[in-house]
Amino acid sequence: MITGPTRVGQAVSPAVSGMPDYRRKLPHFHPEGAWLFLTWRLWGTLPAKEPPAAYPSAGHAFLATDRRLDRPNSGPLWLSNSRIADHVAYTILAGSCERQFYELRAWVVMPNHVHLLILPQVPTPVLMRWLKGSTARKANQVLGRTGKPFWQDESWDHYLRSADRLGRTIAYIEENPVAAGLARSAESWRWSSAGWQAKPPAPPGPTAPPKARAPGAEM
Repeated sequence: MITGPTRVGQAVSPAVSGMPDYRRKLPHFHPEGAWLFLTWRLWGTLPAKEPPAAYPSAGHAFLATDRRLDRPNSGPLWLSNSRIADHVAYTILAGSCERQFYELRAWVVMPNHVHLLILPQVPTPVLMRWLKGSTARKANQVLGRTGKPFWQDESWDHYLRSADRLGRTIAYIEENPVAAGLARSAESWRWSSAGWQAKPPAPPGPTAPPKARAPGAEM
């Protein structure tokens, strides 16, 4: 069983119990004290549905689907803009350190989607409205867009039903850029918990985003 980060070229399944359907599916029931794995994507980046395939487990099915969604073959890649990615990363950190909306365990900003592993302290729809709303406004300013959606309305969530899945889910999130061929190591991707911890910037403050950045190549 894989319980920690993997080498380049390996993939880790978070062993979830189903495939993402990307309907409006924020949790109606979230067990107290359970970690929540969240994914949301840029507007217009959902690929066309493919015929269902047989997989040996739900974890393999999720992995195959998420890898297909990682391929930037449709829709915008606005999160490849370092100013936008920095702002999204900063906002994720501020949600924990400043707003105390959640306890933050792992995260990654990819070119067209975001993965987050949190222990919510407020209702999930509340924190998601804040995360998506505040980042969308700033991103659209950077892009010179007005009155247009930035994020896909739909989000996908899954709470971890056992503690032994925590390590595998963290590894899956942080290794996402490596599996997608965007980085040589998890630590070299600055828009993630692994890269941020490699050389952390100043803590989020109420007035300005951190100036220091963790090492890593631009997107």
